Amino acid sequence: MSNIAEEFNPLGLDNQLCFPLYAASRELTRLYKPFLDPLNLTYPQYVTMMALWEHDGVKVGELGSRLHLDSATLTPLLKRLEAHGYVTRMRSQEDERAVIVSLTDEGRALRERAIKVPACMASCLALDPEDAIQLKALLEKLLASMAQ
Repeated sequence: MSNIAEEFNPLGLDNQLCFPLYAASRELTRLYKPFLDPLNLTYPQYVTMMALWEHDGVKVGELGSRLHLDSATLTPLLKRLEAHGYVTRMRSQEDERAVIVSLTDEGRALRERAIKVPACMASCLALDPEDAIQLKALLEKLLASMAQ
């Protein structure tokens, strides 16, 4: 009779791809917190602002697609950013069903305060730059495979 501990356990936590991704995501978010608190941003708000700093004046649906967030998650997040004075939401004049998200002057100025966050985070991670590039490429490949 074989020992069950020696057999592959499909439900073993150490045998899962999902768990280290989940744990790493939570830990990364925790590491970002001290850098984002002075900006009055949560991590989801930060990535939303980064997307808007790249492309201002976008439809909520386009922003959600870019961030992999559904409208039920994105709408309250945008409301909080609007309450902070970082963005505005306005109905599109071309299509009243569409809502356009735009940066305010304060939201644009916030970029200058956030510019050092990536370097601060890089210093927190003990990853060789080449490993970081490879990891990012693998994660992008994984995301693309899930979008199909």
